[in-house]
Order: sequence, then structure tokens, then C-alpha cells
Amino acid sequence: MTEIDDKMINQFFQAEKEEIKDNGFSRRVMRNLPDRGEKLSKIWAAFCTAIGIVLFFLFNGLEAILNILREAFNGAMQSGIAHLDIKSLLLIVLVFIGLGVKKVCQIA
Repeated sequence: MTEIDDKMINQFFQAEKEEIKDNGFSRRVMRNLPDRGEKLSKIWAAFCTAIGIVLFFLFNGLEAILNILREAFNGAMQSGIAHLDIKSLLLIVLVFIGLGVKKVCQIA
């Protein structure tokens, strides 16, 4: 096509241009489209969680956590925190467990 043809076509479409009322059609279509990104995000989160659980048990994560807690407790006892009563220690542990659960729930 030549430039003259392009100009004639553009003039024709400009002259015959007519707006079609949407009446909310576009909004309804966009609302009903599947959100592919959200599905992929959920699949990726489930996959990473599964891998994390497998690695946790594969590398004896529970044993490592218990060793860390034992060393922390022994270190606290040796550094003079032994005068704390059991209720205070229990409260500290419960706070840490609560914070851990909150973090896990935020990730999910």
C-alpha cells in the first residue's frame, strides 16, 4: 500500500468512527478472568514448603533445633541467669513459639 492509500483509510475510519457504549462489560470480563499469577504463586509456595519440610527431616532439623536449645539453656545457666524461676522461662519459650507460629502463618 502507498501513503495515499493509508491516508484515505485513516480519513475513512476517522469519519466513520463511532463509540460503542461499554455498560460495564470490560469490568465484568476482567473480574471473571482467572488470575494466573495467584495460582502460580500458590503452587510455588506449596512446592517450596514441601522442599523445606523434606530438607528439614533429611538433615535432622529437629535434632539441630534441640541441640541449639540445649546449648542456649546451658549457656544461660552458666552465665548466671539460673535465678530465673520456671514461670519466666516458660513465658519466654511461649513468646518465641508464638512469634514463630505467627511468622509461619504470614508466609503461608
